[in-house]
Amino acid sequence: MDVIEATRELGKALQADPRFTRMQEVGAQCDKDKELQEMVGEFNLKRMNLNNEMQKKPQDEEKVNKLNAELQEVYKKVMANPNMIIYNAAQQEMDTLLKRVYGIISKCADGEDPATADYDACTHDCTSCGGCH
Repeated sequence: MDVIEATRELGKALQADPRFTRMQEVGAQCDKDKELQEMVGEFNLKRMNLNNEMQKKPQDEEKVNKLNAELQEVYKKVMANPNMIIYNAAQQEMDTLLKRVYGIISKCADGEDPATADYDACTHDCTSCGGCH
């Protein structure tokens, strides 16, 4: 088996992992959540309006600040939605898995033993950390 074939097998294993399945399930829940989808649409519209206003010369700082405050308010609502909270947790689990996989592959590419190479998430800089284990 060559590296590309092995990578495709890894892709199959990732898609068989319960963290991947969970991401798919909660993503579908978010897609079905009409209230969440309306808030996401509102967020995207406000973001587009803010971007358009920021590209104007000269900028109307008062309008930019107002649009930015509105954007932040909608963002808070989106992030407080129960389905979005579940989605973010599932995505964080999947991201952690992918970081570990990438870390192992990177260490192997640097010559470490594939049987023992692993990802060390701790940078020993607590400012970049979401908490230990």
